[in-house]
Amino acid sequence: MTEETLKPDTKQASGPKQQKLAINFLIRFYIVFKILRLYAENNELLQEQTELLYQTLQELKEAAPEINFKIKRESIFFNQARLKFSLANYPIFKFLLEEFRKREIGLLTIEPDVSREELLRAVNVLGLKRTSATPFEDIVSELVQQNVERVRLEKLEASEKLPSPERSAARLFFLSILHLREVSERNKENEQIRLNTTRRLIQSIFNHLVDNESFLLGLTTIKNHDEYTLNHSVNVSLLAVALGRRLGLSRAELVDLGLAAFFHDLGKIETPLEILNKPGQLTDDERKIMELHPHQGAEKLVQLRQFRRLPVSAIHVAMEHHIKEDLTGYPRLKIKNDVNLYSRIVKVCDFFDAITTKRVYRKKTFTRSEALSLMLENIGSEFNPVILKTFVQMMGIFPVGSLVLLNTGEVGLVVENNQETRFLLRPRVKIIVDSQGQKVDGEVVDLTEVDPQTRKYRRTIVKEINPEDYGLEVPDYFLVQAM
Repeated sequence: MTEETLKPDTKQASGPKQQKLAINFLIRFYIVFKILRLYAENNELLQEQTELLYQTLQELKEAAPEINFKIKRESIFFNQARLKFSLANYPIFKFLLEEFRKREIGLLTIEPDVSREELLRAVNVLGLKRTSATPFEDIVSELVQQNVERVRLEKLEASEKLPSPERSAARLFFLSILHLREVSERNKENEQIRLNTTRRLIQSIFNHLVDNESFLLGLTTIKNHDEYTLNHSVNVSLLAVALGRRLGLSRAELVDLGLAAFFHDLGKIETPLEILNKPGQLTDDERKIMELHPHQGAEKLVQLRQFRRLPVSAIHVAMEHHIKEDLTGYPRLKIKNDVNLYSRIVKVCDFFDAITTKRVYRKKTFTRSEALSLMLENIGSEFNPVILKTFVQMMGIFPVGSLVLLNTGEVGLVVENNQETRFLLRPRVKIIVDSQGQKVDGEVVDLTEVDPQTRKYRRTIVKEINPEDYGLEVPDYFLVQAM
């Protein structure tokens, strides 16, 4: 974000000019909001950014008689006009929208004669983390205590309180599992499958990934052992769409990819349960039956009544998702010397979800970080290098859903990775075990936070730990968030 975009012309502004000035003010507001979480009020960087925020406010008040920011549904309005954010500024807009909703703030009004010091005090109060059931009332009380009179708030209207994105995402996740079960049952009875429903589900998955990728990736820690194939297929579809998005596929391509991943194991309907769930090693005959499922899956998709509505890539994925990058694996290719791009993507996601799931026939269940390390050992031979590297970058060194031991003695659950390269080892984590070893419903902390006195990080990851060793159920956190 350049200084040029933050210093608009200060002449009397028309509607579009007011839009630009209002958005620039929110960008500056966001910067100060974030810096206040890291540094004390006398910090030089904070002082500099506060001055820039105040200058932007002066430019804005020259162009607009009133300064009102209102939250309405999924938009921010400035003086009754909806602000239109660019793609570059969209993450800032989403952050501010979410933070205002958490604090139940529906309207922010700034009086033109507010001082720089009063504005800083107001932003400081607004930026404090809130855990009580009455965040709005707490903020108003603190603003009064801080003698902030020229920054006023109104509470978010009840009609504007939307269901949490986490609840919507979790509902979509379980609806997808139910739909896949219906698909399996209808296929067994040779009944028509509702492909339009499947496509709408994948489109919704894409929309949720754009808004809250971290939480959806966390939902893939949910493993229903009684319905492994269904749960696994939904996880793979979700991971594949997220990975395809990182690889630069278009929205239409991502929907086709998600659809192909959704049906990649459809052939297992024909595989006997005693083979799928056998505790011991498969016999040669049993393995031959197991390895038929790619052929059977492709055949079932070709035989669908709505076959013309199905992307051809779904047939490729059903047939090829167990073929390695060096073309070994199964089924063996006799003529073809390459595999489909979507098949390569699904193979990565399929392998990752499979080895991080506890199964009766596997002695070890890998943690998410261990799984990535194992996969990197087979880069080039089993997995496509570009696709696997992109997947590892997406998941992070400590993927969402990992348990980590901190230098404070606390145990944290990774809930969001930091995309800045210098902070790859510093994700956001929820404290679930305190320094005394007691399970707690702790706060979510940002491991980039610095103690202003010591100028050192407040917390640092010591190592990843296995949830089974501590009797902790990772999926519980994501399920609670969705309630």
